[in-house]
Amino acid sequence: MNNLDLINSKIINPEKLQDFINSLKQNKETIVFTNGCFDILHYGHINYLAKAANLGSKLIVGLNSDSSVQRLKGKDRPINKELERAFVLASLFFIEAIIIFNEDTPEKLIHNIAPDILAKGGDYKVEEIAGSDFVLKNGGKVEIIQFVEGYSSTKIINKVSNI
Repeated sequence: MNNLDLINSKIINPEKLQDFINSLKQNKETIVFTNGCFDILHYGHINYLAKAANLGSKLIVGLNSDSSVQRLKGKDRPINKELERAFVLASLFFIEAIIIFNEDTPEKLIHNIAPDILAKGGDYKVEEIAGSDFVLKNGGKVEIIQFVEGYSSTKIINKVSNI
């Protein structure tokens, strides 16, 4: 498999999600799940995702669709389209899979995946994290990873637009 095919293979079609998850669970993999918009990937994102990946053996990233990002961030977002954002994330060696979701939160996706560990950035409390109650009730853990201060896609967009 060439590199482009390998990257594309990590973007999981929703119809194949359950088979993919079942395979990981049969192999006793520790599934870590996180999610986000990841519009303009930056140092803070990479740092966060690498730390999330270190929590288990397989990191699955839920990626907000374009329509979801627009509802959350405004009509001028995202800057990069969902398949472009998914492709960039999938190129990171420590990410096992990317799943694009249309809802405002990944709650439904978390129920389908039933991860062992749910990871979220440091600006949340456990009870505020979508799906945390489900993960905890099913014997999983919720981990909050501190963000690297000073990095955000919005800051980058604002800085570039002022040039």
